Amino acid sequence: MLTSFLIAFGVSLVVLQIMVFSTTIYLHRSATHRALTLHPIASWMFRLATWLTTGIVPREWVAVHRKHHAHTDEEGDPHSPKLVGFWKVQLGNVFYYIKESRNEETVRTFAKDMLKSDVWDRIAFNHGSAGLLIATGLCCTFLGWWGLFTMTFAGFVYVFVLSSSINGLCHHFGYKNFDNTAGNFRSVALLTGGEGLHNNHHGRPRAAKFSVRPSEIDPAWPIIRTLELLGLARITKVPA
Repeated sequence: MLTSFLIAFGVSLVVLQIMVFSTTIYLHRSATHRALTLHPIASWMFRLATWLTTGIVPREWVAVHRKHHAHTDEEGDPHSPKLVGFWKVQLGNVFYYIKESRNEETVRTFAKDMLKSDVWDRIAFNHGSAGLLIATGLCCTFLGWWGLFTMTFAGFVYVFVLSSSINGLCHHFGYKNFDNTAGNFRSVALLTGGEGLHNNHHGRPRAAKFSVRPSEIDPAWPIIRTLELLGLARITKVPA
């Protein structure tokens, strides 16, 4: 039993990393802010990974996050701890996200460039629940009932710890390099593919690299640079 648990736990950590890097590289830096342009092959792989591990429909995530930037910590922000309270966002960020993602006006307004569905969207990627069910089925095929633990644990940490900390903790505490309402946490950045450097991101939203100090580590940046060297990504140049 211990061996099965350790294997399932190890797989869940792998799944969690796929969630994290698909979110920060594809959903956030590429699809939302156009900080980098992914080669169609790389883009499709990230779309597949996002679908299987998170069940997120990209246009919905993009719309909610763009609205957050348009109304950061002011009326209209979908998940501001300064408006609704720190603990409500830290513990229940996912519920604010779901509510806003189902707002058709938000999607039409903030994700105009993503409204047109291609064949892959119609077959799979617009149906988030199907992706999660397929991924859970694959895990159970190889791990037995431990597959449920794998997907549940990874999903819980992703939703209630990592994502919530970015929108809760990083909009209530943290040090600042730029004059905005977000904060930086080096420790959160290490766990979220760089997303914990949130003050930096709000200071330079179109920068593909989130770190600005030598002491700050953006774990997604080496992956992005590797993709660029392989011809699978083109990084948008922004002023320093």
